[in-house]
Amino acid sequence: MRTAFIDTTAALLDEDPRTALVLADISASQFASVGHRHPDRVINVGIREQLMIGVAGGLALTGLRPIAHSYATFLVDRAYEQIKLDLDHQGVGAVLVSVGASYDGAQEGRTHQSPGDVALFDSLGDGWTVRVPGHPDEVKALLRDAVSTDDRVYLRLGEQRNRQAHRDADRLLVLRRGGANAPVVVAVGPMLDPTMAATEGMDVTVAYTHTPRPFDEAGLRALAGTAVVLVEPYLAGTSSAVVSRALAEVPHRLLALGVGQTDLHRYGSPADHARWHGLDADGLRRSIEAFLGSVSG
Repeated sequence: MRTAFIDTTAALLDEDPRTALVLADISASQFASVGHRHPDRVINVGIREQLMIGVAGGLALTGLRPIAHSYATFLVDRAYEQIKLDLDHQGVGAVLVSVGASYDGAQEGRTHQSPGDVALFDSLGDGWTVRVPGHPDEVKALLRDAVSTDDRVYLRLGEQRNRQAHRDADRLLVLRRGGANAPVVVAVGPMLDPTMAATEGMDVTVAYTHTPRPFDEAGLRALAGTAVVLVEPYLAGTSSAVVSRALAEVPHRLLALGVGQTDLHRYGSPADHARWHGLDADGLRRSIEAFLGSVSG
């Protein structure tokens, strides 16, 4: 996904004189060549992530379309106040592109983990579009679409990927349909493949999206039976309020699966963290079976 982002951004900088890129050292070497071609629109501020967002806001005020990029923990967690003030409060747009996801950088410790990033954007209100691609082939179109607008967009990239791309999943895309009133399992981004494996043989409807904000509330209402399971690659429960609002007039039960609230104080690999948080196929199956058993009981 990171390679797809770098290649697409370089092409956009060559094609569109409105596009600008702001870095804080991360990925600077990969953008060195295009930076030589467009030194006025490729800006590396050094290890100053808050300044990176401030510069992006200033560029947006001049009419440019800035892309700001770093690890999620530096781009969002560390620079949250600048996102709130320099972009959101000023009413200007930018495309924030992160790598690292929730725990791709687990071997670097807690400093490189950011499971709460999407929840932070939710705290800013309804003005942000959040894209969470599940495959590298989804990245190019999502980035080009983001740059073509003046909206505030967060593009969350990770190393985990599904086997197949689904480019048309900005709304809920049904990939497995259960019987009448079957429970609905919503998989976001790279959680699709583990979810499909976990629900093999179950009478459930599985729907996929790479765009959790704005959430496809109408699509969920059209699908929902009496039970809904959310499987998200970030903090568990991040989309619970959205689902509850969408189904406010529909009797339902909700299971929200994702990264746990507790800091595990562990290094390990991304696969280890997926297992520890119950986000591998086996862990998801145990949680979903227990939930559906309690619903039917």
